[in-house]
Amino acid sequence: MIHSMTGFGKNIIQLPSKKITVELKSLNSKNLDLNARIPSAYRAKEIELRNVIANSLERGKIDFSLFVEVTGEVSNTQVNVNVVKQYMEQLRAVNSSKFTENDDVELLKMAVRMPDALKAEREEIDEEEYKIIKNAVIEALKDINVFRAQEGAVLERDFVSRIESILSLLKQVEVIDAERLAAVRERLDRAVADIKENVDENRFEQELIYYLEKFDITEEKVRLANHLDYFLKTLNSDGSNGKKLGFISQEIGREINTIGSKANYAPMQQLVVQMKDELEKIKEQMLNVL
Repeated sequence: MIHSMTGFGKNIIQLPSKKITVELKSLNSKNLDLNARIPSAYRAKEIELRNVIANSLERGKIDFSLFVEVTGEVSNTQVNVNVVKQYMEQLRAVNSSKFTENDDVELLKMAVRMPDALKAEREEIDEEEYKIIKNAVIEALKDINVFRAQEGAVLERDFVSRIESILSLLKQVEVIDAERLAAVRERLDRAVADIKENVDENRFEQELIYYLEKFDITEEKVRLANHLDYFLKTLNSDGSNGKKLGFISQEIGREINTIGSKANYAPMQQLVVQMKDELEKIKEQMLNVL
């Protein structure tokens, strides 16, 4: 079963003094492209979390966000009193006129917005809390993988439908192939009818055989049928993936193009155009397959 690279997973944990939210979003990408937004207090664990995510999602453009909201009364940010006082004195010195009480309030407002007015005590990682966060990430990964599997099932049904459509068109090609060769032979006969008396019979037969072989698509029909069958088998296998299916799609396209170039018969070329249209839609959707 195939999986899509598009998905979303979210998990929220409520602790006594914190609310922790984990979000994972993924889109299609040729390789793994992981972007992480993590509070500075948890940077030491970023590599480990990245490995957990990479091992689960394998490929895609991944946005990982960890939000920690303090809901209790505890805060690790404090006013740097000495720095604020110095700022107020310096601001007061700018204007030596007498200040009122309201002016001090305004100076305080200005001072607390200056650099280093607030200081945050570095918070050490609580290992128990980190275990909870890691479990939240794992749960979010389960959600996003379920999402990817559901999207993959939709893609799989679409692929099967379009491959069956190409198979149906190939059968129509086989039906009109004998008619096409007869029409080609007739055109060649008419083309040389006026000069036939001046043509070497052996050479003429050789040329006729050459052109009929040039227009023959027996091998292409067999290979195309085999590629379509292999696509469906790969789609249902445990090792199915977007890159492998993409390679098979290229081979399918190569055979369809060769049939089109050899057709030299309008009804068959119309069928080839329809096959190309179905294959192009498969290739577009293939970009989303994991």
